[in-house]
Amino acid sequence: MRLHVIGIGKMGLPMARHLAAAGHAVTVSDPSAERGQLAQAQGLTVCETSASTLARAEVVLSSLPDDAALRSVATQVAAWAPPGAVYIDTSTVSPPASAEVASVLAHRGGAYLRATVSGNNQMAEAAQLTVLASGPRDTYEQMLPLLRTLGPHHFYLGQAEQARLMKLVVNLMVAQTSAMLAEALTLGRKGGLDWQAMWQVLTASAVASPIVQAKAVQLRERDFTPTFTVTQMIKDLDLILNAGEAHQVPLLQTALTHKLMNAAVGQGDAHEDYAAIIKVVERGAGIP
Repeated sequence: MRLHVIGIGKMGLPMARHLAAAGHAVTVSDPSAERGQLAQAQGLTVCETSASTLARAEVVLSSLPDDAALRSVATQVAAWAPPGAVYIDTSTVSPPASAEVASVLAHRGGAYLRATVSGNNQMAEAAQLTVLASGPRDTYEQMLPLLRTLGPHHFYLGQAEQARLMKLVVNLMVAQTSAMLAEALTLGRKGGLDWQAMWQVLTASAVASPIVQAKAVQLRERDFTPTFTVTQMIKDLDLILNAGEAHQVPLLQTALTHKLMNAAVGQGDAHEDYAAIIKVVERGAGIP
C-alpha cells in the first residue's frame, strides 16, 4: 500500500518506520528539516507535502500537534489526494475541529478515519500503542491490518468523533494520576518517608496501575526527562476542560491540575515531564 505520513515527531516517526517495516511504500514529510534528516537516516523517503506527493497516496496518515495543523493538513488532503484515498489522523485534537475536518473532506469521496493513539514515544518505538478509532466502520476494518503495525490493542468506538473524546477521557486520567502522585509523594516525603522506599511500596500495592508502574521507572531516580512535557499536557487539559464545558460536566479536579501545570511553567519546568508538578507541590510544602 502507498502511504504518505505527515508529521514525523516523536510519535509519527516510529509509526512511519513500523509501517515501512510491514512492507508498505512509505513517504514522509515534516516542517522540521531536523526531523526529515532523522527520518532519512532511518531509511525513510522524505519529500514535501505537495499535490504530486498526495496524488500518489492510497492512504494519508498524520500525527499533528494541534487543531490548526489538522485543519491545514485536511485542506491539503481534500484538494490533492485522489478520490477514494483514506485519510487517517492519529493526533490529539478537539472533537469540534475534527468534525469541521469531516465536513471539509466529505465531498472528495475518500474516507476519514480518526485513529487516535494512546501511549508515549517509548511505546510508539516498541509498537505498543493503543489505537482508538472512529469513522466509517468498513474503512476501519479495511485499515485494521495497517493499524495493527502500531500496537496490539484496537477499539472501534463509533461513526464520528467518539475516538477524539475517548482520547481526552484517557488523558484526563493520566493527568490526574500525576496530580495524585504529587500530593501523595509530597505528604510522605514531608513526613520523613524515603523517596525510593515509597516507590517500592506503591508499585507493589493496590494502586500500582500501568501508568504508575511506567512513571516509577524514571521517577524513583527523580528523573524528569520528558516522555510528554508540561506544555503538551496543558494543551491536552485545555481540550479536556473545553469538552467538559461543552457537555456541562464540572471537571473541578482537572481544573486544579491545570493550575498545577501552569505553576510548573511559571517555576521553569515547562519542558520537563508533566510529572514535574510533583516539584510544584513539594515547593508549596517547603521542600527544597
